[in-house]
Amino acid sequence: MEDGLRLQTRRELLQHMIPQYREASTVKRKCKLLDAFTAATGYNRKYAIWLLNHAQEGQPIAHAPRPRHYGPDVQHALFLVWHAANRICAKRLMPFLPTLLGALERHEHLHLTEECRRQLLSMSAATADRLLASQRKRGQHGLSTTRAGTLLKQQIPIRTFEQWKETRPGFLEAERARPLWHRHRGRVPLHADPHR
Repeated sequence: MEDGLRLQTRRELLQHMIPQYREASTVKRKCKLLDAFTAATGYNRKYAIWLLNHAQEGQPIAHAPRPRHYGPDVQHALFLVWHAANRICAKRLMPFLPTLLGALERHEHLHLTEECRRQLLSMSAATADRLLASQRKRGQHGLSTTRAGTLLKQQIPIRTFEQWKETRPGFLEAERARPLWHRHRGRVPLHADPHR
């Protein structure tokens, strides 16, 4: 609480000093005002100069919060669909949303009103990501023990959602996984696929 009062006092002092500093006609007068301001507030000299010259520009503008467009029923339906799709990212989820909604309604796991269905189908992937952010935080559990290599990390292209058109000879796609031997009490698990 004491810091808040000190900050409020500094702001009041700044508002009092701005007109004097801007109206000072000589450099000597500005230096004296600046010395007094930095001594009183403890600010760095360059920061104090910036504040005295730009204080009105730096004031935050209070914006009224935007009204929520999607209600709790839409958010709940999105959570159900997201869990049914094994918690995939919204960019991949949204193209399959009509199919998933139909399947969940057909099997009576989800009951939607027409308005809720319309809002879900018109939702962007970015909006879905924002709505799912709270659920993502709840389910975080670090199972992966592998990390990307630091030496070649910038040189290796990562495949995202699009298919690559790699037809040249020598193209190889591989995954690296760290064996979790400590979970098998010293036994080395064999990962062989007999069908290859």
